[in-house]
Amino acid sequence: MAFTGAGVSAESGVATFRGAGGLWEGQPVEEVATPAAFQADPDRVWRFYEQRRHSVARARPNPAHTVLAGWQDRFPTYTLATQNVDGLHQAAGSRDVLELHGSLWRVRCLSCGRDRYEPLVPLPQLPPRCATCGAMERPGVVWFGEFLPPGAIEAAQAAAGTCEVLVVVGTSAVVYPAAGLVGIAAAAGARVIEINPAESALAELADVVLRGPAGEMLPLVNERLREA
Repeated sequence: MAFTGAGVSAESGVATFRGAGGLWEGQPVEEVATPAAFQADPDRVWRFYEQRRHSVARARPNPAHTVLAGWQDRFPTYTLATQNVDGLHQAAGSRDVLELHGSLWRVRCLSCGRDRYEPLVPLPQLPPRCATCGAMERPGVVWFGEFLPPGAIEAAQAAAGTCEVLVVVGTSAVVYPAAGLVGIAAAAGARVIEINPAESALAELADVVLRGPAGEMLPLVNERLREA
């Protein structure tokens, strides 16, 4: 199993959510990513996400995404769960990705609940409107204070509890319940490999620690696996 965070996409030019200088219009980005912020000013929140969509649309998968996609065909049982909302795992060829925090490329109607894929950049209207009922749509991401997508965290927890190896890549491991996957895997006896430039909050659970960018470290891990 692989569990990834923003560090995987940082080398593709996607800004990490908790990186230095994480401000937007003078406010911490965490204050934009809440239901209350959207209720108070949906235009402002949508401007933030439209900016993110523009940035991600220019990004391309890096070697870390490529390695993780390749493991899907190499191992008979493999799960990829991510906290990322950028879709770069899928762009690299990964299938059935468990997107624990949703996707920038999905929008959901606040009235009828219609959920749809929306790759168009820029959006023709902000906020976008539902073609079915005309109501306002919201970004298809998980905001602070919201539950994770139905089925996604349960599937990830089940995989973590049965995997033999958990490769944790590019996550600070401070956002729960997603970060809890590391503890589940470790408690079940899995070998935990952490790949991150800096020590994460759950580094003590790792059996193997590789300090460095994911795009450099994962290809090295892949080469060692080929030699095994």
